[in-house]
Amino acid sequence: MGMLVCMATIQVDKTPLEQPKHQQFALLPKIINGGIAGVIGVTCVFPLDLVKTRLQNQQVGPNGERMYKSMFDCFRKTYAAEGYFGMYRGSGVNILLITPEKAIKLTANDYFRHKLTTKDGKLPISSQMVAGGLAGAFQIVVTTPMELLKIQMQDAGRVAAAAKLAGKTVEKVSATQLASQLVKEKGIFGLYKGIGATGLRDVTFSVIYFPLFATLNDLGPRRKDGSGEAVFWCSFLAGLAAGSTAALAVNPFDVVKTRLQAIKKADGEKEFKGISDCITKTLKHEGPTAFFKGGLCRMIVIAPLFGIAQTVYYLGVAEGLLGVEKK
Repeated sequence: MGMLVCMATIQVDKTPLEQPKHQQFALLPKIINGGIAGVIGVTCVFPLDLVKTRLQNQQVGPNGERMYKSMFDCFRKTYAAEGYFGMYRGSGVNILLITPEKAIKLTANDYFRHKLTTKDGKLPISSQMVAGGLAGAFQIVVTTPMELLKIQMQDAGRVAAAAKLAGKTVEKVSATQLASQLVKEKGIFGLYKGIGATGLRDVTFSVIYFPLFATLNDLGPRRKDGSGEAVFWCSFLAGLAAGSTAALAVNPFDVVKTRLQAIKKADGEKEFKGISDCITKTLKHEGPTAFFKGGLCRMIVIAPLFGIAQTVYYLGVAEGLLGVEKK
């Protein structure tokens, strides 16, 4: 009898010891997938993101003058003045921080969707929006400093070109030097300039993107391996469609965020004190169309970025590399 009690105790104690290990290991592939997707996506679309930033930061002069007339004009002039590698200015910061950013966004959304799923296995659209919004809120911890530093690097060429036309010069500053300077002057919060506008953009984007992606992804055919996952092309196209739609919807917030985070302005360009001040001044001096500057660029950037991200995530690239079964 004593032996039976002892064996029962061992069996009961053994189960809880193994469970945390399984849960912890299952999280690792999700983080790796997010990182891989982010690095691949950024490498592919970064030049267009640079063009988008310059178009959004460009303010129309009193006589309607502007440096770039269109997306193609900006791309042509930037390439002519700064060359191929100039199109990737600021990419180092983005590639370094895109891994934790995408990992947080995709993993958090997956986690909250799991927690909000009802007992009968259903996830209402309202819960999908809440899960997406929370994922967007979590990611701004990394996104804000990443975007702040990236924007300074991307817009430096435009500011330098404007200064050159005015017979002036602008000192070149690296992302590391800028980060050190901001932390020295304002502490760690110096890296979070524009966090309110970043949150407004990213939370809204995630509220739209994740439910839309899930809905579109569910419409397509399933794999024949019994996993219940969508086929490759379905996940990719769902990511493209959801990404471009959400990107265009939140472009006005992206314009406000980009302008607030631009520390150096070209001569004659207006300074903004906050979100409402930026909206008011932009609307007054440039009209409502200014909020959709770089909109096409952003759609072209975000669509493949999230198409690649969701494809890597759903294909389970990390699971294949780690040699584990995709959950």
